[in-house]
Amino acid sequence: MRWFGSAWDPADDPVHHVVTVLQADGPEPAGAGVVLGDDTVLTCAHVVNAALGRPMVESRPPRSAELSVKVRDATRTRQFTARVAHWIPPRTRDGDPVPEEDDEWFGDLALLRVDGPAGGLPAAPDRAPMAVGQEVSAWHGGGRPASVARLTVAALHGSRGYLDGEPTGMAVAVGYSGGPLWCRRQEAVVGLVVAHFMPPRDHRTGGPLPHSPQHLIRRSWSIPWQRIEAELRPLGVLDAVPQPSPGLDDPAFLLLTNVVANTLPSSSSRTAAGKRLAQTCGVGYGSDITPPEPEDFAAFALTHPRALAALSGMLRRDSPGAADHVLAAGSLSRTPRLLSPQEYAEMRRSLRGMDAAVVARLPEAMRAALPHLASLPGGDTVDALLDKLEMFPGDGHSDGGERRVPALLRVMEYLGVLCPGPRRAQLRLWADGVAQRLGIPRGALGERRSDAEAWLRSLRDRSARVRVLVQVTRAEQGGHRLRLWCDEGDGPRQVSASGVRAYSASEAAREVLRVLDTLTPPVADERPPLVEVIVDRAGLNLPVDEWEARDPDEILPGALGVEFPLVVHCPELLRRHGRFTAHWRSRWSRLDSGKTFVVSEPMDRDVIYSRLVNKLDTVRVAVDLPPGRRDGIVQTCLVLGIPVVVWDRGRDGASHVTKHMSAVATRELPDGVRDYRANAKASPPEFPGRPVLAWADADHAVPRLHLTEPQENS
Repeated sequence: MRWFGSAWDPADDPVHHVVTVLQADGPEPAGAGVVLGDDTVLTCAHVVNAALGRPMVESRPPRSAELSVKVRDATRTRQFTARVAHWIPPRTRDGDPVPEEDDEWFGDLALLRVDGPAGGLPAAPDRAPMAVGQEVSAWHGGGRPASVARLTVAALHGSRGYLDGEPTGMAVAVGYSGGPLWCRRQEAVVGLVVAHFMPPRDHRTGGPLPHSPQHLIRRSWSIPWQRIEAELRPLGVLDAVPQPSPGLDDPAFLLLTNVVANTLPSSSSRTAAGKRLAQTCGVGYGSDITPPEPEDFAAFALTHPRALAALSGMLRRDSPGAADHVLAAGSLSRTPRLLSPQEYAEMRRSLRGMDAAVVARLPEAMRAALPHLASLPGGDTVDALLDKLEMFPGDGHSDGGERRVPALLRVMEYLGVLCPGPRRAQLRLWADGVAQRLGIPRGALGERRSDAEAWLRSLRDRSARVRVLVQVTRAEQGGHRLRLWCDEGDGPRQVSASGVRAYSASEAAREVLRVLDTLTPPVADERPPLVEVIVDRAGLNLPVDEWEARDPDEILPGALGVEFPLVVHCPELLRRHGRFTAHWRSRWSRLDSGKTFVVSEPMDRDVIYSRLVNKLDTVRVAVDLPPGRRDGIVQTCLVLGIPVVVWDRGRDGASHVTKHMSAVATRELPDGVRDYRANAKASPPEFPGRPVLAWADADHAVPRLHLTEPQENS
């Protein structure tokens, strides 16, 4: 055994690799999983669905839902809370949701982040490719040794492996899904169990048919490890799980070996430091008599994702130069993470103690904290964002060769200013400790802290505006169906019925005004609520701003776009291609400093695409073209993630709207467009335009329940 490693040999009892994923409403297993890293468990997405009581092949991510998992080692069983960090849903070959009646599918992986001990989970097993003819074992999610099923890999077909069970003993059944397939010959996990095929049933009664030797018996299917690796590699997940030991040609390995040899020259010093490092990282260690060699330290620091950070912390007080060299070596490898096990566990505890509404603003804090990054990290979950933030080395500001403040620390400073005083102080103490271990001057972190406080002041100066969100869909005979939400600062709250009734334009205006009349804006905010009209691509030019609540009993007409700043939002286009979502967020973060692009000559979509696709400092496009050529360009801009697009709905020639709005600051456009509409109603010859403002706010949530495409709660 290597000096640093597991305190027990999992090959002696591989059932300990089985992690139990529990039902959310009881103590029964929903399925199984396997440890993949020091704080991660891999299972099937449909096991998570089963645990949460969702349809088995539900494709939507479960977002912030919490699960319970049981993890075993040689001496005990422990239960922890876990959340989905990465979600690869069940899907058809074409990427569509899986019909309930299907018995085979693609994808179906979920990576769970476990709130375990600071030292990490039990050691992850080795992995190896699945091959035809391998003899493998699987266990029920309950983890009982007696549940072992003996299987043989009968065939491999791309992303699926087919398994045949022995005629005696246990058969794969409900509860085995997500569990590891252990190959004793290779002493490695070669895949995950997904499902089993049942014998045929009588189509009329639904009951089993009389047994026939021709029936399918004990056939299951799995995801081979090579397919799992292909699914996880693009997410960067495998960079954080144990890797093969580095060789002598690895420059990081050589540098670390020399640092340890020079800093810990005696056997006793290496033994003491080795025991402390192993305990910090939650792994076993070798003999107290035989000390670890410098090569053992180097190999461990480059294979355990948090060992290098822990080693630098041990050396910082007495050998700060050696600690700097250790960190320099870590920058040459993709495996080491920024935080030590204790630092990571403390950060997770702080996040768990925060108000959910503050944690939901992590993407907003990230965009504000990292304005100079060309492409901001994205992810469906908080854990996915934190994973990616740990990989960014710094924020680009340093003087005289000083270590830069890592992106993760800066983001946590920005998130911290949103918290009440005690929680903010706790997070700052944590950041101070991490910065000290990294050798970052106090002044550098203090400057980033001041930046965060200035950002908070700017947020207070432009407090979140009360919004009414109106989803408009076309109905028969020129009518429209509505769904309405209010957002008074706590996220969208639905205030209308199911959206079945069809309204005329006048009736729809009265319904929206009825909701607006119920709102009470903050005392210090004199701005009228923002009306955000959610439409599909065919509804971008609906004249909702011109709808008036005409009623003989009313004194005033109630024109929506005159009384209120009214914008349109088209999630169908914004989310059409996920690769542009990060571009949209990045552009929105530069709303106050970004550029405007004016399209006043006909251009085809390819030209617009090539001009805007990588111009992340372009936040606003004004389209000054006739309707026939205009609409395609507008839609192209929205797909590319341009958050603000202005055009004139009605003009065939040069637009007065484009010229007039060019003098209005981008953030003030909703009110600027409202003023224009009021002037147009009062004096049409002077204000002949019919302005439309597409406004995609990346800092505020749009209801996802009734949309074609899902929306992020930011």
